[in-house]
Amino acid sequence: MEAHAVGFWKRFFALFLDGILFSLIFIPTMLLFGLDLLEPGLTFEVIEIILQLSYQIVLPVLWVGYTIGKRMLGIRIVRMDGNDVTFGTMFMRQAVGMIIYVFTFGIGVIVSAIMIASRTDRRAIHDLIARTYVTTELPNEATDHDA
Repeated sequence: MEAHAVGFWKRFFALFLDGILFSLIFIPTMLLFGLDLLEPGLTFEVIEIILQLSYQIVLPVLWVGYTIGKRMLGIRIVRMDGNDVTFGTMFMRQAVGMIIYVFTFGIGVIVSAIMIASRTDRRAIHDLIARTYVTTELPNEATDHDA
């Protein structure tokens, strides 16, 4: 695992690409429904969180650990046992991870970045919670065709 573990910058740029792609879809959708982007309210925030979590949870389950940004950079999320991620795994990784990061006022994000940079397995807090890691290993051909 450690030989294929992905470091901070590659993970960061994959997340950055996902953010850009998400915004290209999210912003026009919000405008279409008449939500004000300059003064977002609770409705805007709730919709954004639901859509963002859906993207970050469902897509890797359906696409053998990839989001679009991760696929572009050749990295994917895998369970520690080497199997593909499940809905439960991704829920723990993304939703529970997000809750921890919010309730620590961002300190958890900083700690996770340091963990990715300094640990030999390159795992962050959300990886430890969900028992996952990010790798450059390709999925098994049989699994890839099923997705």
